[in-house]
Amino acid sequence: MFKITETTIDHAALRERTLDPTAGGFVSFEGWVRNHHEGKSVESLEYSAYVSLAEKEGTRVIEEAMEKFSIVSANCEHRIGHLAIGDMAVCVSVSAAHRDAAFEAARYIIDQTKSRVPIWKKEHYVDGSTAWPYCAKCAEGIKHSHD
Repeated sequence: MFKITETTIDHAALRERTLDPTAGGFVSFEGWVRNHHEGKSVESLEYSAYVSLAEKEGTRVIEEAMEKFSIVSANCEHRIGHLAIGDMAVCVSVSAAHRDAAFEAARYIIDQTKSRVPIWKKEHYVDGSTAWPYCAKCAEGIKHSHD
């Protein structure tokens, strides 16, 4: 259901694990490493996690989504390690009988993952500096921009 990985996320395999013949809708979210954050040029990211706790809490998030949104199946994988611009950092996939539940559950899973799962992001900037950013709005699931 929820997996921390040091290897490239295979979104096609994740999709196959999520599909179900009883589902009429499928939603996938992919989060990629971008080249900027709050006005700074980003060179790369480094993710770390408390893996056993992250997988346990991430699985709990998915179980909550299963109950809350009446979905058929859901999976989430998150990378750790050093990631380059354009690399996929996280992938959420959800199948449900109807599209609304799939969309809502996917949003819930990514928002709860960002706020509750012990995964930390270190940004490496083009100017050689680094930072461990924390965004309270992201953690609370509030829609906003980092431009």
